[in-house]
Amino acid sequence: MAPIPNQVILCVDDDELILNSLEMQLKEHLGDHYLYEFAENADDALEILDELETDGYNTLLVISDWLMPGLKGDNLLIKIHKKFPKVIKVMLTGQADQEAIERSKAEANLFACLAKPWSTSDLINTIKKGLATI
Repeated sequence: MAPIPNQVILCVDDDELILNSLEMQLKEHLGDHYLYEFAENADDALEILDELETDGYNTLLVISDWLMPGLKGDNLLIKIHKKFPKVIKVMLTGQADQEAIERSKAEANLFACLAKPWSTSDLINTIKKGLATI
């Protein structure tokens, strides 16, 4: 049995179909080198990040939607950046306004913003480039 990786990629989106698609694409292209976690809202994402840290896991990258109930993606990424500044942050959205993207770049060190629907190659290349900066 292969050891469980301690490096994590977290995906946040309120659409379960999006999360399922991300999971399939990540596992197909990045394999079992990472642990993949999923949250359907910002509160769950923040709770998962805290639990992972407590349990000794290293969250490397967060992919977040922008338009979600409750806390929007830009505000989530800013909160994550304040607590986990080394985490690479990617926004994946069809709805974000330019102001939210600019705020994420300025206040959360946003690495990239990809539009939905995304191309798998763009997503995987962006993730690999982000992980290469660590």
